[in-house]
Amino acid sequence: MAYQSGFGNSFSTEAVAGALPEGRNSPQRPAFGLYAEQLSGAAFTAPRCENRRSWLYRLRPSADHPPYRPYRGAGLLRSGPFDEVPPSPNRLRWDPPEIAEGVDFVDGLVTYAGAGDPAAQAGIAVHLYAADRSMTDRVFYDADGELLIAPQQGLLRLATELGRLEVSPGEIALVPRGVRFRVELSGPSRGYVCENYGAPFRLPELGPIGANGLANARDFLSPVAWYEDREAPVEVVQKFQGGLWTTTLDHSPLDVVAWHGNLAPVKYDLARFNTMGTVSFDHPDPSIFTVLTSPSEVPGTANCDFVIFPPRWMVAEDTFRPPWFHRNVMSEFMGLIHGQYDAKAGGFAPGGASLHNCMSAHGPDRESHAKATAAELAPHKITDTMAFMFESRFVFRPTRFAMETPLLQADYDACWDGFEKAEVRP
Repeated sequence: MAYQSGFGNSFSTEAVAGALPEGRNSPQRPAFGLYAEQLSGAAFTAPRCENRRSWLYRLRPSADHPPYRPYRGAGLLRSGPFDEVPPSPNRLRWDPPEIAEGVDFVDGLVTYAGAGDPAAQAGIAVHLYAADRSMTDRVFYDADGELLIAPQQGLLRLATELGRLEVSPGEIALVPRGVRFRVELSGPSRGYVCENYGAPFRLPELGPIGANGLANARDFLSPVAWYEDREAPVEVVQKFQGGLWTTTLDHSPLDVVAWHGNLAPVKYDLARFNTMGTVSFDHPDPSIFTVLTSPSEVPGTANCDFVIFPPRWMVAEDTFRPPWFHRNVMSEFMGLIHGQYDAKAGGFAPGGASLHNCMSAHGPDRESHAKATAAELAPHKITDTMAFMFESRFVFRPTRFAMETPLLQADYDACWDGFEKAEVRP
């Protein structure tokens, strides 16, 4: 598949030569009789640096559709406000879900936790998907938020209005709010989805790091124009203010022949992340691993940060290597793509998840702590791992499913049992 490089760039791309208007050419009569349509990802009057929009030139206008009616599928998908069960201060961890048979991406979405409310345009929801069937004759879009999709097992092919993305485990895709897409699977598939109700994800500021490091804009790939000219019934499922709705068109809505602008789906290979760390002493805060951030009105306090724990060198002197014991004002929902997380000796499996809410004490388990405190402090490389974290200023409220499923590990607290009391001798 063909891609364009850059994140937040203004692109121009056409699947058919001459489909895009040039210069002062008016879109009053677009070429080939196409329809001009603007997709806005920000208020019209948002500051230029934050204004996201793209002009689409398509076979039919999106407004050409019948009324929507409630959709009864995706029975375990939930949305904010999250009030099914009381929020829990307990540390929670889940085993990986089994992959259902005959289920596609939409119906395979299961919500584990969330915070905030799409009506307030603040907060997030965390879903896992487990599916084995491609979406056939249907597309999906989310009017409540943008979607960060992180496959853990199985290749995803995303056919979107603005082009196609192929996303493998170890990569992520970011689909803007309102963009319609179809998910095609290569086999049994599982992964994680962050539904972001707040400000769109963007690259974090680098501060004292300087001009280079962390994720580079050029490593994000956006699709080139591609379209379907298909006359056949296609179901459109949308998420709107927490509910799912459906209608059926007599054609494919993935019919954008050309587009230009800075609002588009992107993919990113997490292996391209330029990890920063200390070369002297002390363990840096995990914020040093931030790939993308959705800021809030409080500077430096995110609606959501997407943070990864990739392969990396550990070279600091006289310091404890794994994440330390800590209590954090931010809340942390973690997932594991592959390998083993360096702060846990077991129990946290690829495709599983954990939740440590605001001020819930956590850190390395007893075995990891014992190994780290006895290790020779020589340069060491952590390999074959990719964990991540959705970190938020909001407390995550688990869903009823998450609190009642047998995937919830009832013995998670036991991994911190058995620490010996320190002996203080004045």
